[in-house]
Amino acid sequence: MELKKFRKREGLFVAEGPKVVGDLIAAGYVVHQLFATPEWRGPREQCQDVTADELQRLSFLQHPQQVLALFQLPAATVCGQHSSGLAIAIDGVQDPGNLGTIIRIADWFDIPTIYCSEDTVDAYSPKVVQATMGSIARVNIVYTNLADVVNRAIVPVYATLLDGNNIYHEQLPSDAIIVMGNEGNGISPAIRQLITHKLLIPPFHQGPDSLNVAVATAIVCSEFRRKGQK
Repeated sequence: MELKKFRKREGLFVAEGPKVVGDLIAAGYVVHQLFATPEWRGPREQCQDVTADELQRLSFLQHPQQVLALFQLPAATVCGQHSSGLAIAIDGVQDPGNLGTIIRIADWFDIPTIYCSEDTVDAYSPKVVQATMGSIARVNIVYTNLADVVNRAIVPVYATLLDGNNIYHEQLPSDAIIVMGNEGNGISPAIRQLITHKLLIPPFHQGPDSLNVAVATAIVCSEFRRKGQK
């Protein structure tokens, strides 16, 4: 299940470790198969007992953690018009660790939905799932034509851009879409022209040229939650 085409064909994805597997089970994800060592204290239905060596051969991790599970992929979400609350829109993020961290950030700040462009890395790849540390169980990931979502949104659309206004000086709403772009190229031209509000995370000295996209997402979401509380 390492490759997207096999995940799509079988309708399954892999999760590993007590925390991630436990959170997915608690959230109601459908278990297809479990492989666990005797140390695992989770439910043993549909569980095949394996040794630590056997789990190592099955695992995508360098150091497997007691359990590996195959879950059914969730049904694709029909993308409606975003009209209230905060949402994150991901425009072409390619690094699994970055997307996984952004999903964790959304979970931390209680942002229930992430809209992903169709060229964004697959959220159900093993590396992304592990990087979420279980948060993927609580965040709705929607792959869609991002331009359509942004264009039809009733709420304002924000993004961090070099010509934006200092985020620390702006009044920020509790209803908005926050767009985050590709690691190297930023936000695509098609999406950039749909941004209604530009923000800047200002540097405090002449140092790095830019912030990691996941770090920038955390800063922006924190400011929105701090200033947008009702």
